[in-house]
Amino acid sequence: MYLHTLKPAPGSKKTRKRIGRGAGSGLGETSGRGHKGAYARSGTNRKHGHEGGQMPLYRRLPKWGFTNIFKVAFQVVNVGDLAQFDAGEVTSEMLKKVGLISQVKAPIKILGNGTVEKKYVVKATAFSKSAIAKLEAVGGKAEVTA
Repeated sequence: MYLHTLKPAPGSKKTRKRIGRGAGSGLGETSGRGHKGAYARSGTNRKHGHEGGQMPLYRRLPKWGFTNIFKVAFQVVNVGDLAQFDAGEVTSEMLKKVGLISQVKAPIKILGNGTVEKKYVVKATAFSKSAIAKLEAVGGKAEVTA
């Protein structure tokens, strides 16, 4: 293999449109712009979503719902997932280390799905009632952090 033998992959190079180069090219005379009208002229500016007078898609589709800007997106952890820790304190850093949550600073909610065998002191932003009940049943504690 030599430098002078290198070629681009087949199909990777496309020849450009040579507009206005005679009738035989297929793009002569009107140069692919059709006859008359705003888009046959130079200096036109097609607005995004413009459909030539037809009711545009964004106006044809129904509008519903809204986005609540005050919504709190919790990272969810079930009490059954805590079994991989030894008894004692469970923090957000520990949850991140084992991959149960993706961000340390984002709010965490502990839910009551699963069983608890060990005594944990869990620190999280929020707890479900069933999670608190299961943690306290084995002598653990649910500490709410801000």
